[in-house]
Amino acid sequence: MKKLLIGAIVGGIIIFLWQFLSFAALDLHRVAQQYTPKQDTILSVLRANLQEGRYYMPTVADNASNDEEVKLMNEMVGKDWAMVEYHAKYENDMVMNMIRSLLVNMLTVFLLGWVLTRGGALSFGTIVMASTFVGLMAFFNIAYANFIWYKSPGIWADFTDAIVPWALTGVWLGWYFNRK
Repeated sequence: MKKLLIGAIVGGIIIFLWQFLSFAALDLHRVAQQYTPKQDTILSVLRANLQEGRYYMPTVADNASNDEEVKLMNEMVGKDWAMVEYHAKYENDMVMNMIRSLLVNMLTVFLLGWVLTRGGALSFGTIVMASTFVGLMAFFNIAYANFIWYKSPGIWADFTDAIVPWALTGVWLGWYFNRK
């Protein structure tokens, strides 16, 4: 259990450090957080017209019939659309967000380590591949599955975030779990 905990702590830190590099130092996610000089006007309109939440536009009302939904979908082909995520209050609690992120990273690596240690001895390469596959599975199931429908920018940053930190974590776990 001690080996699993140490593996999870260090692996969680590796992923956490990559997240810092990806979002802050390398700024890979800038394309998904673009600036517009009209932001004050847009926020004013959103504030006056929306409650906090995520909106897909255009769409039909909750009580619309299937026929109404199909009609709108056909009318919208080739036209503009938007997804808006509106929050009524900005909170800048970086410390708690970073702590939660680090703890989730450690928990995720712990779960991977637990699965890896249930079988017999695994080679360094098998552990690296298994860890990388965990990152790929998360990418395909979440980021890419959403991209298929919504074509959100930043998909390559998400892909990089799935491969690099999980491969590095696999290198760590492969070395650590196989050392004598």
